[in-house]
Amino acid sequence: MEPAILLITLACGMLVSRVGLPPLIGYLVAGFALFLFGIDESSLPLLEQLAELGVTLLLFAIGLKLDLKSLFKAEVLAGSSLHLMGSMLFFIPLLKLLGLIGLEQLSGMDINQLALLAFALSFSSTIFAVKILEDKGDIQSLYGRVAIGILIMQDIFAVAFLTISKGDFPSIWALGLLLLPLAKPLIYRAFDKVGHGELLVLFGLVMALVMGAWLFELVGLKPDLGALVIGILLAGHPKSSELAKSLFYFKELFLVAFFLTVGLNGLPSFSDIGLATLLVFAVPIKVLLFLYLLTYFRLRSRTALMSSFSLGNYSEFGLIVAAVATSKGWLPPQWMVILAVALSISFLFAAPLNNIANKLYQRQQGRLQKLERHPLHMEDRPIRVGNPRFLILGMGRIGSGAYDELATQFDGEILGVEHKQELVDFHKEHGRHVVQGDASDTDFWEKLEHAPNLELVLLAMPHHIGNQFAVEQLQRLNYQGKISAIVQYSEDASSLKAAGVDSVFNLYEAAGAGFVDHVIQELKTGEQHEADISPPLAEEHTSK
Repeated sequence: MEPAILLITLACGMLVSRVGLPPLIGYLVAGFALFLFGIDESSLPLLEQLAELGVTLLLFAIGLKLDLKSLFKAEVLAGSSLHLMGSMLFFIPLLKLLGLIGLEQLSGMDINQLALLAFALSFSSTIFAVKILEDKGDIQSLYGRVAIGILIMQDIFAVAFLTISKGDFPSIWALGLLLLPLAKPLIYRAFDKVGHGELLVLFGLVMALVMGAWLFELVGLKPDLGALVIGILLAGHPKSSELAKSLFYFKELFLVAFFLTVGLNGLPSFSDIGLATLLVFAVPIKVLLFLYLLTYFRLRSRTALMSSFSLGNYSEFGLIVAAVATSKGWLPPQWMVILAVALSISFLFAAPLNNIANKLYQRQQGRLQKLERHPLHMEDRPIRVGNPRFLILGMGRIGSGAYDELATQFDGEILGVEHKQELVDFHKEHGRHVVQGDASDTDFWEKLEHAPNLELVLLAMPHHIGNQFAVEQLQRLNYQGKISAIVQYSEDASSLKAAGVDSVFNLYEAAGAGFVDHVIQELKTGEQHEADISPPLAEEHTSK
């Protein structure tokens, strides 16, 4: 039966992906389909173990990417906390009302059960939001960073619940975990030694499953919390991002097992589907609450709207919370199925809405701007550029090198744009004129002041989508100067040239040519050096 499980899961995932929806909806459908064939969760104990591994690695990966400083920003910390409380204050009366009007799934539920459901419904999907943001190239935009920060805070709330739900008091030895930071130098030294291959993957699994999950469970704490804490401990290492990428497919594969186990809990009845649909109609309230809170914390209305749309759905963490609650007997098992259906339907609506979010903003811009509070957020204010001749979008290693080369002839006439504030501060310390902004964000171009003498724009952003978007915006603003771009793939070069870019440089081809030029120059220098020292040596030999 195992081949059939794999084939059905793959087929459902591919079919759902073809219509532009996250594959996890297909995995939920696959679980329901397998249940129809008489397979339930109890007959596949390995699947349940893989599902638990998926959740553990998900939390470990979140920890690896976690910038603790970003969580203490008002729009993230206060915004996520207030939204959680506001969502629960909305959902508890709504669920109670639905029970009073006769919905059997809610009738007779006490306030604790309603609060648990409201808590599960308050979360937004980390997997969905990250996928949408990556596909749009907006993962590092201001609205993307705000959305990810809120999602991480929600995940922390969920982990706290999972830890409390364990029910047992931690061992006195749990206090010893406070000494983990002291082991950081030793762990980092091992991190340095593992290289970049399979040892790196094995190191990550040991950190997540042994140092994290097993060690925390040993002292009476939730294993998932341990994975998150160890991930945070490793987040400051230079190779943390590489480790997260190395474990990405393990995590994704094991999460497939989690979504399958949800479907294997049983098929939804017509009344379950009806209730799930009613719950989806409440999602716009979540979106509006996010929109109000984020504008309250002085973000521009577009930033707030785009973040809110990214968060406008139900969450896999809600399913995890429901799974714990049903296993403890706090909720009826059918609620796992209801929430799974609500999650799937919310994705069906959220995916196309996120694709047209910018168009909706353009139509309602006047009304939305009335929500803004001034002065605006420091990262969301109009961008003053002065009057440069050269504009470099993306001040990473390539952009910085281009800036320094231009500065040898045109110092004082160059402006760099970088979305990461820490990089902006770094460049300013080194005397470069750089401003904070995200060129893949429409608002960046709307906030950008006019530069009448601009002659050349260099596109040095890491994502092709962002560079292509920048070209479209420059054309929309009737920019008449030259445009140059750096690309990684030949097909990207073709599309940029077709879009109107004057010159395109392939990163790898340019690196190869540069390497050869460097080697030839070194050889010439060596030959010249030998020519300079040969006569004296010859004379010395002759004299002897």
